[in-house]
Amino acid sequence: MAQYMPQWLCNQLMRAYSTKNRKQIRMLNESWFFYRSKLQADKESENTKSK
Repeated sequence: MAQYMPQWLCNQLMRAYSTKNRKQIRMLNESWFFYRSKLQADKESENTKSK
């Protein structure tokens, strides 16, 4: 299943890239990958509980 980036996060990333704010880009990118990995882990634990 595809995981879509929330629109607010996409907007903030676009703003950070347009202003070349590397600190904000790094922070938002790390937040996105943490969020994605947490969603994946939650989904996997949910699947193992239902079996």
